[in-house]
Amino acid sequence: MKFIATLDMGLSRVFVLLLVVATFGPMITSAKDFIVGDQSGWTVGFDYQAWANGKEFHVGDRLVFKYPAGAHNVYKVNGTDFQSCSAPLEATPLTSGDDTIVLATSGKKWYICGVGNHCDRGQKLVITVLPQALPPSMAPAPSPWSYSKGSKRPFLNFNLP
Repeated sequence: MKFIATLDMGLSRVFVLLLVVATFGPMITSAKDFIVGDQSGWTVGFDYQAWANGKEFHVGDRLVFKYPAGAHNVYKVNGTDFQSCSAPLEATPLTSGDDTIVLATSGKKWYICGVGNHCDRGQKLVITVLPQALPPSMAPAPSPWSYSKGSKRPFLNFNLP
């Protein structure tokens, strides 16, 4: 009997672990890597706004800037510095040629190259980062409360999927 009780406890723990992995695993693996400029990388003469158009960036995703080290750099700037192509004096640029930026917060994000007149020649990127996406299995279910057209009294909707 002791063996069966121990086996039962062990299976319970495995079940709980699998439940946790099934529930939260998709959230952990949902982040995407975006190579800025795709195969062109981070360079002059590329339309980064066209590249970003249609892409959805979410909190947790990563931007990867690839370029020959020493030829370019990456500054994270504000909207004003983006418009004027001004690298902040107090900021330290990324310079490795394989720079990864984790998108940690939602909102607009601006990036420029601070080498020469590269920014003026189009080497700049602005994106909008959306809140972290929930995987389809974690999307909130619709409320069972709804309103009938023409009625102001709620009724319970039992049409479950």
